[in-house]
Amino acid sequence: MTDTTDTKPMPEIAELDFSDLKVAFGKGLSDFRKAPVYGIVFGAIFAALGVVLYLQFVVWQSDISIVPLAAGFPLIGPFVAVGMYEVSRLIERGETVSWLSVLQAIYAERKRQIPSIAFVVLFIFLIWVYMAHLVFALSFGLKPLTNVMTSTDILLTKEGITMLLMGTVVGGGLSFVLFSITVVGIPLLVDREIDVVTSMITSVSLVLNNLAVMLTWGLIVGVLLMLAMIPMFVGLIVVLPVLGHSTWHLYKLAILPPE
Repeated sequence: MTDTTDTKPMPEIAELDFSDLKVAFGKGLSDFRKAPVYGIVFGAIFAALGVVLYLQFVVWQSDISIVPLAAGFPLIGPFVAVGMYEVSRLIERGETVSWLSVLQAIYAERKRQIPSIAFVVLFIFLIWVYMAHLVFALSFGLKPLTNVMTSTDILLTKEGITMLLMGTVVGGGLSFVLFSITVVGIPLLVDREIDVVTSMITSVSLVLNNLAVMLTWGLIVGVLLMLAMIPMFVGLIVVLPVLGHSTWHLYKLAILPPE
């Protein structure tokens, strides 16, 4: 009997070097300059959400339950950048970029694989929320949850330092997992008809096979996002779309075209 199952081959990954990061970032900046309005709008939406989060945390003085949300805030950036991937793809193809084409592409993703990987990210995010509470409990015992923004002195205590160290390790580990499965996994899903498991495996393989380069890229993304969030999230209006465009071009360098 002949096996007629149509098995699609795994996407092939390339070997990257540090110069590829410069190329990808340069192309991302170029795309933003060619079509700035789309990035500004998407970035402004994200910045507005950040302001609301800040108000809830500092002004309205929510308890420590808001901390994991604040720490996980930059990690959901790739999903806002889906629109940026589409803009870059249209520019790359020499097609006209319009709100209709961008929004249609985003809307069409509801029937593809993006919702599936969104669920995976949400699951990891919920793990982070749970672990943040667990870290606080292990550090402070039965003490009530505290808003560390209004009680910063607790961070200088033995328990506070323990919480910071444990939180950094746990948060860093989860951040690495999330970065590994999404860095090219999401643009791959946008670009090709491929299942979410294959996209995540491909993304993780790329990171592990180009560990130094990809960790550097992750560090660049993290630092730029954190700096952009300092002036009341205003910097995200520019930084987020530039990183979105750049991630698209890094994906194009990292994943070889299908034969």
